[in-house]
Order: sequence, then C-alpha cells, then structure tokens
Amino acid sequence: MFDTVLVANRGEIALRVLRTLRRLGVRSVAVYADADAGAPHAAAADLAVRLPGGYLDIEGVVAAALATGARAVHPGYGFLAENAAFARRCAEAGLVFAGPPPAAMEAMADKIRAKATVAAAGVQVVPGGAEPGDDLAAVAEAIGYPVLIKPSAGGGGKGMLVVRSAGELPQALESARRTAVAAFGDGTLLLERFVANPRHIEIQVMADSRGGVVHLGERECSLQRRHQKIIEEAPSPLLDDATRAEMGAAAVRAAAAVGYVGAGTVEFIVPGDEPGHPGYFIEMNTRLQVEHPVTELVTGLDLVELQLRVAAGEPLPFAQGEVRARGHAVEARVYAEDPAHGFLPTGGRVLALAEPGATGVRVDSGVRAGSVVGSDYDPMLSKVIAWGPDRASALRRLDAALRETTVLGVTTNVAFLRALLADPAVASGDLGTGLIDERLGALLAAAYGDGALPPDVRAAAALVFQDDLAAAAGDDPWDVPDGWRLGEPAWTTWVLETRGSTARVRVRGLPAHGAEVAPGDEAPVAARLARADGEVLVTLDGVARRYACASDGRTLWLGRDGQAWAITPHVAGDPGDAAAAGGAGDGVVRSPMPGTVLLVKVVPGERVTEDQPLLIVEAMKMEHTVTAPIDGVVAELSARAGRPVDMDAVLAVVRREEES
Repeated sequence: MFDTVLVANRGEIALRVLRTLRRLGVRSVAVYADADAGAPHAAAADLAVRLPGGYLDIEGVVAAALATGARAVHPGYGFLAENAAFARRCAEAGLVFAGPPPAAMEAMADKIRAKATVAAAGVQVVPGGAEPGDDLAAVAEAIGYPVLIKPSAGGGGKGMLVVRSAGELPQALESARRTAVAAFGDGTLLLERFVANPRHIEIQVMADSRGGVVHLGERECSLQRRHQKIIEEAPSPLLDDATRAEMGAAAVRAAAAVGYVGAGTVEFIVPGDEPGHPGYFIEMNTRLQVEHPVTELVTGLDLVELQLRVAAGEPLPFAQGEVRARGHAVEARVYAEDPAHGFLPTGGRVLALAEPGATGVRVDSGVRAGSVVGSDYDPMLSKVIAWGPDRASALRRLDAALRETTVLGVTTNVAFLRALLADPAVASGDLGTGLIDERLGALLAAAYGDGALPPDVRAAAALVFQDDLAAAAGDDPWDVPDGWRLGEPAWTTWVLETRGSTARVRVRGLPAHGAEVAPGDEAPVAARLARADGEVLVTLDGVARRYACASDGRTLWLGRDGQAWAITPHVAGDPGDAAAAGGAGDGVVRSPMPGTVLLVKVVPGERVTEDQPLLIVEAMKMEHTVTAPIDGVVAELSARAGRPVDMDAVLAVVRREEES
C-alpha cells in the first residue's frame, strides 16, 4: 500500500476517500481552491495544499503531490477523474493514478467509439447514429421518434434532450451542441432511439492489472430529474437472478474489451415493459460513481480501498463466485436546489446543519455549519444512505434519516426526496426515468402543499419575532410590546414573507411567559415559546413542536421534518409591509439562481411583453431563461453578460408604459 496519497478533489467525495486512507494508516494530502480555504476536506487531511489554479490545474495538482511526497493520486469523481491527459501526466511524474489506464478512459469517453467497442464484444447497444459520419435528421427518420440527443463527450445528463417530432429536431440539436461545447469543449452529438418506459440500471465492475475483472452487482438509478440521478438503490427491484447474471457478464466483457483497471460502471437502459430484457449499453463511467455507497453497503466491500490496492499492483482478493450481496440499500442525494422552482440551484451560507446517525444509516457529507454554497461547484451537499434486510425496511430507514436532516440557510431538496420516497410507484418498485416528470405536480404538492407557510410555522415564526421584539425593548416596562393598554390588550400583526407568498399572524402577549396567537383568520390559541441553542419549542393549544432555528440578518430560518422555511418579518403598517405585499407583478426581474449572466437579449427602453425572454443565466452548465413578468418597458437593466449574480439579485426592472 502507498504511504502517502493525494486526493485531487473536494467536498463529500474527498472526505469519503480520506476516511479510507485514515483507516488504512495512509498519510493523506488534500488540495483546495481559494473558494474552499478552510473547507471540511482540507481540514480533515494530514496536509492541505492550496491550488491557485483551481481543481482543474493539472500541473498544480502534480506539483502538490511531488512536494508532499505523495506516491499516488486518487481523483474522486468529477474534475480530473476521467481526464486521460491528467493520468498520463501523473505517470510522467512518477505518480500512480488510482484509476483506469488513459487508453481505457479515451475508449469509453467518446460515446460513439465506446458503442462500437462494446458492440464488437457482443454487448447490445441502442439503435442510432452519430456525427460526423451520420446525418442525424436522417437517422431520426430511420429509427423513428421519439429520439434522444447526447453529447458524444458528455456525462451527468448535460446536453441530453428528448425530441418527439421532426419539427423540434433543429432547435434541439442547436441547444444540445451549445451545451456540449460549453460543458465539454466538443460539440459532436449522437442520436439514439428513445426507449419507452426506460429504467436506468448500471453494473459496478472492478478490474486488476493482471486481467482479473468481476462485477459487484447492479444499482437501479431510474429516479432522475433533468437526466441526473437523485435516488439510487441496490439491488434493482426489476431484475431476476438470470437477467442480473446476464447483465453482469456483459459489463465484464465491456470492461475487458478496453483493458480496464480499477473501479468503473457500465450503464444500461432497460425497457421497463419487457421483463427479462438484458438492456442496451449506453456508456461506461471510468471512475468511482456518486452512488457507490449502496454497493458498499450490500457487499460489505470498500471500493476506495479496492481502487488503491489494484492501483498498487495487487490482484483482486476475490473471484466472481465469492461476491455476495446482503439486504438492500438506498441512497438519496441532498442538493442545494429548489424543486418548486424547476430544480434551480440555490446558494447561501449554511447557518445550521443536523445530519442523521441512526443504525443502518450512512451520511457522506461535504458541508458543515458555516460552509458557503455558491455556483462554482456542483450543488450536491451530501448523500444519505440507508441499509435494511429488505427493500421496504431500507426505504423506511432512509425516510426517517431524511426527516432528521436539517439544513438552514440554503434551500435544499430534502422535503421533495421524502415525498418521492412516499410515492406509491416508488414504494412498489415500479420505477422509470420519466416518473418524476410524470408525477411532478403531485410530488410538489406532497412536499410543499400550495407553497404557503403551514399554520404552525406561521405561528412559530411570529412568536420568535415577537420574542425578539420584547428582548430588544430593554428594561423599561413601557417599551415591552406585551399588548398592554387601557382596556383590552392589543394585538401585534406580523406580515411574514417567504418565497412566493405572504401571510399575516396576530400575536398578543409575551411568548416566553404565555401569549395568544392567531395565524391568518383562525381563532386565537394559547401559545408559549421556549428557546435553546439552535432550537425553539413552540406550544400551541397544548401541542408542542420543536424547530431548528437560525437567523441571517432579518431573515429567520425554521426547520422541521426535513422541511426548511426562510421567513422575513414586517409589522403591519410599517414601510416594509408594502414591500412584502409586492409580487411578480411589480416588474422587478430577479435571478432565479446563483450563476453567471450568459446572454442579455434586451436593451434599456425596449418594449417587452409578458413572458418575453430578457436574458439567460447559467450555473453548472445549465441555462435558465429569465422572462418579463409584465408588459412594459425595460426601465432598468443592471445585468451584464459574463458577470456573476447571486440568487434573487435584481437583474432588471420592467415598468408599465403608463408608469414610465
């Protein structure tokens, strides 16, 4: 085993690799970009080296490894993990790259070449065609619509588009090509038959440098949004033993065909309405996968340790017949994103964080309280994984773990994940890559209701604000806002603003000693507030509920059962009350996510109509078109192409012509 290993990555995967290095007694080196100074992965390693050029700086990473005495580099996933030039540079510098040979990476990086290679090895591929040799319009006509467009050099779902008619094809090709060039530097596209009712199933393979190749079973990754996985499990509820063995053997042939070494994943699309179908090869990921923990939990193997051992030249310590799977594991990815607004990435500072620690639950996390989540990197914050003796128990444990997960300061998808796990189709194993799109309205309703603050949350927030007001009053009893006056006690009306809605709550009395609260038009109930470090206990009409609590300026964050709410207060009648009453109709155009302004389509003074595209904001290679909220004239335009913007930053103001 190596004595020192550099981890060329960040976040949860860097911490995951560091845990194995620590268990093996191997000295670890982390690298960090300026935006990650003081990040958890840098603090967890034995040494941490600054990368002025960022995580994609090949020479910087190699120099850091040589300067610290590292003998090997583990790339994690993302960044340089599938970069053949980086693997070659490591070899030139006398460093071992804990991944496959560069030639194997190159063979599988090009989806067109990969399909030809595995087809020659007897692995079934999806019918289609590819540039530059094929006319994609002619291919689409030959195989029939719908079709799926993919960047040849791509991954992670970026640039993938489903096209259902010939009329849609030219625009879709243009969009996919633009995304492919921006994300991968290569606009070459391929086109495949879109498989009806598809299920995404992948096979984990492990190979050594002596010709040994085995598979470690499959993972089902059909629950996706925007072609990106959010829940994965092992084993798949679809496959029987015979199909599982057939797909595993195909994956081994595909890996052997390119001389593979290390951990890799062979991905298949399987027609969900054809039981026993062995699936079509779609691609091979030549690295460790985000979802590798579910395989680890059912096999009992440490895939990072196996990567390091085969990189050191050791043979695989087991044969195919010795691989055993036990029980069931399910993983949920916690993203900084807003499912209620098109899964747009969010951002901010993590004010408070609580992660589960129950039996059978594993958390791979890359954040802590105080971490800043921006648009520089992928918005995945952590992964919550649960194991159970059977699928039903694993799903129950995962839901309970997500219920105990609290992130305040950054909007996440935790509530949506819980709604997805509770969906009857998911519970029964009737999965598909289109399930989330098909059930999106019902899932959002289950997760967030109508978007308004629930009555108990409204009451809790108003009590906290009332208590803060009382604490700020000082010692003068005449300044205490307890509602006392001659005659009947008075009410304070709070206007509570959250994204997309406002609510009014009346409070009378001092919450810490006993008060009354009336959320909206409901009858007043007795209320009491008790505060502890990072929590509030709110009793309403004899029922006590506990909330995680944190403040960011005037904004209060409350969290419970995987939900989180950001609430800004106004006292009815103050100048802020009018601001709270505003909505999309005020003509203010805000950024829907933290990112960079890619394109500005209008100029000041231009007349626009409601829903007309004004500009495009991009984050993580995902484009979002921002439209005009009303008919009118562009009165203000602060957005500039190429400039970064925060979420909710004002980009433009549209005023009705009579106002202008």
